[in-house]
Amino acid sequence: MAHWLAIVAFAAAAVAQAQPATLRVMGFAGSANLPIFIAQEKGLFAARGLKVDLAPAPNSTTQIAVLRNGQIDIALTAMDNIVPYPDELFAFLGMNDGGRISLVAVPGIKRVGELRDRALAVDAIASGYAFVLMEMLARSGLAPGDYQLVSVGGSRERLRALQEGRASAALLNAPADSAAEAAGFVRLASSAGVLEHYQGSVGAAQRAWARQHGDMLVRYIAAHIAALDWLYAPANRSEALQILERRLGVDARSAERSYAELLAQESLARKAALDVDGIRAVLALRRRFAPSPPPSSDPARYYDLSYYEKALSR
Repeated sequence: MAHWLAIVAFAAAAVAQAQPATLRVMGFAGSANLPIFIAQEKGLFAARGLKVDLAPAPNSTTQIAVLRNGQIDIALTAMDNIVPYPDELFAFLGMNDGGRISLVAVPGIKRVGELRDRALAVDAIASGYAFVLMEMLARSGLAPGDYQLVSVGGSRERLRALQEGRASAALLNAPADSAAEAAGFVRLASSAGVLEHYQGSVGAAQRAWARQHGDMLVRYIAAHIAALDWLYAPANRSEALQILERRLGVDARSAERSYAELLAQESLARKAALDVDGIRAVLALRRRFAPSPPPSSDPARYYDLSYYEKALSR
């Protein structure tokens, strides 16, 4: 009997080992998710024993709330969104540099300065790219009291706010910015013209969760880096464009533009590296525009590269 029990236990363990571990990931819709799409479709997660469920984030407030309460494991979110919680949340890889966000306005507005007394759509009023928008407006002579920020959600929701007349301008990422231009809206400026360095989206997790699931997180990071390596290989360009078109539901022209911005301008961080100078810029904008300053001025307070370094060594 003991012999048979041992066999059953061994078989059960083998089955459990063969089952991929599921990671619950939430990110905003857009082309910056291309490495995730690639890792899913090319089996890079599966090869590392992972199944990644990618859910769309309605807005950053909800996204951070569900990360903090454990409803998701990983958030692909703006670096600024985790700054208020350094003891609880941390960044473990870099997604993009934040330099490819476009300020788009309704027809008839030709300059940033013409946004005075207008309603401007943002994700969340007191976090993330709202501060980038405020800096862009300040460079054109507009102080916070010269306009109204309206929280509507992610890039698709902000485009919808423009289309429905609820806002006169908004920051849009790809491919929503191209869709807006095609519909007659006006691209006024890019965040790249304002900020030389800015850590945009990152992979973020709970510190406590990461301590308990460190190996799983290392495998996730390794798959993400492998997807970037595949993406940056010129031979994979055609297939990458097909993945963009299919997963985002865009036409070939929009996919081409997004691909060019991601790779030619290197908006996607090579090897998923974090930009420490970019984190400093995030903290500087929060000190300038947020209701309360960041808990610490030290960028290292907000990230932990130990999991990333283990992934690189694999």
